[in-house]
Amino acid sequence: MAENDAHVVCAHCGAVNRASRAKLAEGNPPSCGRCGKPLFDGAIEAADDETFQRIVARTTLPILVDFWAEWCGPCKMMAPQFAAAAQRLEPRARFLKVDTERLRETAARYRIQSIPTLILIRDGREQARQAGAVDANTILRWAAGHGVA
Repeated sequence: MAENDAHVVCAHCGAVNRASRAKLAEGNPPSCGRCGKPLFDGAIEAADDETFQRIVARTTLPILVDFWAEWCGPCKMMAPQFAAAAQRLEPRARFLKVDTERLRETAARYRIQSIPTLILIRDGREQARQAGAVDANTILRWAAGHGVA
């Protein structure tokens, strides 16, 4: 992989796609080379633990993850804020949502004790964590403070 390329896992078919970091920085999100669907279409829900692990392991962009649950009021309030932050930062970063009730293995692996919790993952490892509901501007500032811009 060239230094100026990034790997992005398609949330629809699981294919690993190579994308030019320069084009991503310009806001030109590519489509998947296998299924043709957009690689970036807002915050995506990880379908299962295996899909989450594949995306985290193979994507070379920063990944912002929102750990949430359907019954959580603050999570529901933060969902549109997370989506708004995704609109502003994609395709320079990947945005994932993890339902802690469905993806219990992933929630346990990251030791999620309260929700909502945001985690920044880079190169497969947790880089930063933010607990509690926050607005889009706070998410953007938090991400920028950890090198996501």
